[in-house]
Amino acid sequence: MNSFLSKPCIENILIVEDEARFAKSLEITLKSLGYPRIDTCLDSRDAVSKISENRFDMIFLDLVMPHISGEKILEESVGLAPDIPVIMISGVDEVDTAVRCIKKGAFDYIVKPADRDRVSLTVNRAKEVLNLRRENESLKRHIIEDGPDHPEMFSECVTQDPKMIKLFQYCEAVAPGHFPVLITGETGVGKDVLAGIIHRLSGRTGDYVTVNAAGVDDTVFSDTLFGHEKGAFTGADRPRPGLVRRAHGGTLFLDEIGDLNQTSQIKLLRLLEQGEFFPIGSDKVETADVRFIVSTHRDFADLTESGCFRRDLYYRLHTHHIHIPPLRERMNDLPMLLDHFIGRALSEFGRSKQVRLDEIVDLLKTCVFSGNIRELKSVVFDAVGRETSDRLTARSFNHLISPDVKQDDFVSEPPISEYESAIGRLKTLPGLKESALCLTREALKRTNNNQRAAAKLLGVTPQALNQRLKRENDKQSLPEINSG
Repeated sequence: MNSFLSKPCIENILIVEDEARFAKSLEITLKSLGYPRIDTCLDSRDAVSKISENRFDMIFLDLVMPHISGEKILEESVGLAPDIPVIMISGVDEVDTAVRCIKKGAFDYIVKPADRDRVSLTVNRAKEVLNLRRENESLKRHIIEDGPDHPEMFSECVTQDPKMIKLFQYCEAVAPGHFPVLITGETGVGKDVLAGIIHRLSGRTGDYVTVNAAGVDDTVFSDTLFGHEKGAFTGADRPRPGLVRRAHGGTLFLDEIGDLNQTSQIKLLRLLEQGEFFPIGSDKVETADVRFIVSTHRDFADLTESGCFRRDLYYRLHTHHIHIPPLRERMNDLPMLLDHFIGRALSEFGRSKQVRLDEIVDLLKTCVFSGNIRELKSVVFDAVGRETSDRLTARSFNHLISPDVKQDDFVSEPPISEYESAIGRLKTLPGLKESALCLTREALKRTNNNQRAAAKLLGVTPQALNQRLKRENDKQSLPEINSG
């Protein structure tokens, strides 16, 4: 089976208990918590064979039973399947016994009669440990591989950048789990795209549901996520199922989680920790089998430090953190992205193939792109739509972009008084040669060593700048030049 289709969750549970009434009660409790596949063993002599012949995800084991003790079965179970959580059950609350069982490999120890909340807490803790253990195994396997197992799943992400390839491997490793995933990155880097990919990789059969948390007050947030009962408030003439119920068995993507208000943060934390919620106007608790993926363009360190975001919720969401780098940190992807978006734009406009000149890449490399991939896509689509010839040149983009070296930026110069003020603060004046060298360095720095763009910034022709650089013949003082 493909790794991203496996579901690391608790499905099969074994109860080893000689008291039939308690075994039945525990079975009913577990089924009410959403675990329908329960196998009960009333005779301790059959327990070891059941464990060896079947694949269980969790075992509830009575400590005191006729024929074979629970401690003896525990030892056998740990030897046969050390990764299966075993919860010991006893009618007596004895610390020494509990410690002894934990040392022998038991996951937890509960006392009869086991109430629903105690069983729920124990099962949820065991599920987290089991899922985390399996995710760690998947991560180890991906670390030593060169690329993702399923590159076709990332076809929407056009890249050849090594950091992005490693990011795809990490996504594959954590996707099958149940823990939340936090995706951070600037506006336009593709956080929503990656969230959808993680859902598809997870193998979860439920829906993929998205919610934008930006600017939503607590009432709207609660009604959107949890729904309401008929008559819960004025105008509630019919019940409304929330998006949590709609995403049952699937994934709920909360975009811009950093903008969520404090009251809503508390409700979200309860949902994450207990897997339960109350629709508005209802006193009946509902359970949620939902995988959460959240994203934000904001700095979580600043949000938590200022008190705008709860630290406990942040730590809960931070189990798996994926940070998508901005476009300026992966400029080697620019030619691929440019050709990709030109192809899509031509298809959208029903055009034939258009020749793209390399000078476009040189121009775009001088741009800031604060909107990242989304902004690049818009720029390309607009340029292709405006260009009627079969040649796409830098001129097609000049009027759309505000790069650091756009012609308008140096046609209108600052008032001469600003330069005079800056020079006036110098104790000694540099010579003309040193001043020219300093300006040349700064122009090349601002344009990523693009000689054509630097010439525009200095107000000279590329030929004049090239001759000046040759005359200087100072390769130690000047960076390596890209003639553009």
